[in-house]
Amino acid sequence: MNKLPKLVLFGAGKIGRSFIGQLFSKGGYEVVFIDVFKPVIDALNRRGNYNVIIKSDTDKTINIPNVRGVLANDTTQVIAEIATAEILAISVGMNGMATAFPLIAEGLKKRYETNPTSALDIIIAENMRNADAYFAQELKSLLPEDYPFLQLVGLIETSIGKMVPIMLKKDMDEDILQVFAESYNTLILSKNAFKTPIPQIEGLAPKANMKAWVDRKLFIHNLGHAATAYIGYVYNPDFVYLYEALSVTEIYEKVRNTMLQAAEILLMKYPEEFSRQDLINHIDDLLLRFQNKALGDTIFRVGCDLTRKLSKQDRVVGAINTAIELGLEYDKIVYVLACAMNFRAKNEQGNLFPGDEEFIYIFNKGVDQLLNKVCEFNKHEIELIKEQLNSSKILLK
Repeated sequence: MNKLPKLVLFGAGKIGRSFIGQLFSKGGYEVVFIDVFKPVIDALNRRGNYNVIIKSDTDKTINIPNVRGVLANDTTQVIAEIATAEILAISVGMNGMATAFPLIAEGLKKRYETNPTSALDIIIAENMRNADAYFAQELKSLLPEDYPFLQLVGLIETSIGKMVPIMLKKDMDEDILQVFAESYNTLILSKNAFKTPIPQIEGLAPKANMKAWVDRKLFIHNLGHAATAYIGYVYNPDFVYLYEALSVTEIYEKVRNTMLQAAEILLMKYPEEFSRQDLINHIDDLLLRFQNKALGDTIFRVGCDLTRKLSKQDRVVGAINTAIELGLEYDKIVYVLACAMNFRAKNEQGNLFPGDEEFIYIFNKGVDQLLNKVCEFNKHEIELIKEQLNSSKILLK
């Protein structure tokens, strides 16, 4: 039996299992998950497979074979896996990177010792702008100065468009490895960053101008998602699910028009990458996907973590900054910002997201404080934003 090529994947969470792991397993790879959560790692090693449940009108189960796991604190084994991998991926979120970077660096060093010409591509399955530059800075700081980083490490940015719902405790108790997801299964990733041949796997969509596609995800998908939560909450704080908000024609139109305004920003910034009709089609497809009742996506989940989602480079403020830079209109996006400032949704237990308490504290000191400290607008930009906020007809302090 021929040995399968190996993907080492940091992060056995929802995106790791339902998306990256699924694509590579189905593409003929062995998938080795690295994670800190022992029950999941133990279950992967005990069973060697898991199920992805595609949630729609009729659920569909996909079995994912050829998988195993290694605990992140088993340093020796993790390093050995990286040293012998065909490709590496990471899907751990910002909080998990502090654990992952030193392990990856040690794995790269071991790989260089045993095979000094063997390049390793790292698929960065994280929703962040300029992820390649960030990863390069962090990894280089942990590697010897004479390590040939540019020759041996490919940093592959991605655009993660797959949506995964919150799973109830009863679902996880039923099967710790099963994961729910929508049917969308396309991984957009940077074509030009690979140091080795791009894997020939169904679902991979390499793009030459990756920055454009990262911005499309942020300014259309993420912004539209957030707009639904924030506008929906202000319209009716009792709404629980996204589909409830989008069933209201007024909310649907406001969200769609916000996404269309963001589309104009993308068309101006990347005229050779997108057409208006392509972006309109993408917007209408997303709005259909946002209304998938089977996903059970909540307004709380999509809207919470305000300090991050209203930060300078993120979905709302990032789009506003780019519009200002390009001299384009952004009033509809500012309306979303105004709604976000009033977002007070709570989880099933009746609690705010922990970080949102600090956000509300800053907001209560005044809009100027929030625009400066959270959004990082300068004085001139704050005046521009406040003009737009005043016409948004949403009560602010």
